[in-house]
Amino acid sequence: MQQFIARSESVDGVPVRGPIYQAMMSLSRLAATVAESMEEEVTRSAVLSAECLTRGGKILVCGNGGSAADSQHFVAELIGRMCSERQSLPAISLSSDPSIVTALGNDYGYENVFSRQVEGLGHEGDVLLAISTSGRSPNILKALQVARNKGMKTIALVGESGDASIENCEVVIHIPSKDTQRVQELHTAVLHAICEHVERVITETL
Repeated sequence: MQQFIARSESVDGVPVRGPIYQAMMSLSRLAATVAESMEEEVTRSAVLSAECLTRGGKILVCGNGGSAADSQHFVAELIGRMCSERQSLPAISLSSDPSIVTALGNDYGYENVFSRQVEGLGHEGDVLLAISTSGRSPNILKALQVARNKGMKTIALVGESGDASIENCEVVIHIPSKDTQRVQELHTAVLHAICEHVERVITETL
């Protein structure tokens, strides 16, 4: 095992750190960049979400793979709690029910597994938060289109780029990186920031 333990080395007297240190520092630098460049977008996302919930609406969240896990995590924080005691907040992760996802994938094709749920569950004034590291997943793009057609507010949490139609959302939060793992790590931080703001607003107004 000893050969796998990262050690600090030096070249010409300059410390050289291992890959774990480099990964953590890369994440730290990216977080600072996002804090500087995306603060307004994250704040707008939180405000839209809080306004929806205080009006009696709900938040639908969707994503694939790791983004599906992020959607479930975010919904769990809203229905449960994050920092303070308050009422449970209405939110649904569209990737959580395997019976629904597999039935829709089998009957309508995987590109419709989220849009069909938005069609049935979403109402005007609700929020759809779509998470995609690529910003190009067909099922995400279709869900956003259906949500817009229903008069819902749409928020996209994506990586460095995405399909042009993503920019039709009320808010788009870009994480400026091509590394999927760094994008996903910052998505978690952004979702926590949104949840913290929503929780403060709800605690003060309801």
